[in-house]
Amino acid sequence: MNSDFNWGAVGDAFPLLLKGFETTLLATVFGTLVAAVLGLAIAVAGRAPSRLVTVPVKVVMEFIRSTPLLVQLVGAAALFTSVEPLTIGIVVLGVHYATYTSEVYRAGIDGVPKGQWEACRALSMTPRRTWQAVILPQAVRNVVPALGNYAISMFKETPFLAVITVHEMVFEARDYGAQHFVFTEVFTLAGLIFLVASYPTSLLMRKLEKRLGH
Repeated sequence: MNSDFNWGAVGDAFPLLLKGFETTLLATVFGTLVAAVLGLAIAVAGRAPSRLVTVPVKVVMEFIRSTPLLVQLVGAAALFTSVEPLTIGIVVLGVHYATYTSEVYRAGIDGVPKGQWEACRALSMTPRRTWQAVILPQAVRNVVPALGNYAISMFKETPFLAVITVHEMVFEARDYGAQHFVFTEVFTLAGLIFLVASYPTSLLMRKLEKRLGH
């Protein structure tokens, strides 16, 4: 096997990796949506007055956070064999990261001044109206940068989806490398694509943090 870097293999593999990148991006976008929505639901449920709600929520959260993402992916794929691997990957990524985004939301909700809650009670606003019109708009605004950082982290963990046969970018790189014995070239290319995609997003999130006053 030639020890020199095979630039021809890079050119040949590039279209395949871009195709895999589309799946990577799809998993990241929809996984982030699941994490954002479910994380908010968990944060609100965690403030419920009944322990019948809060205790099960905390137990499930601790279980998910205490087990590796890789184990969750393999376990879910084994349980739901009739479901498309990409769908399983999106749901598992979303649920896994929801346990972390829920803490971000919780911090944002706790950061809303107590006077806001008291004012809502003084105005006899319903709990639903209080959350929708007063609390959540302030809380979500404060946590947007942190949510963006979790989205970037999720993007960099999508290679785990290869273990459940999702044809994302690293799966394509591994498959091409195995066929042509050019692992160094294709994995270097995959790493560069990850860098090019994630670094500008990181810079954007930093600017957003400054604009929001963080």
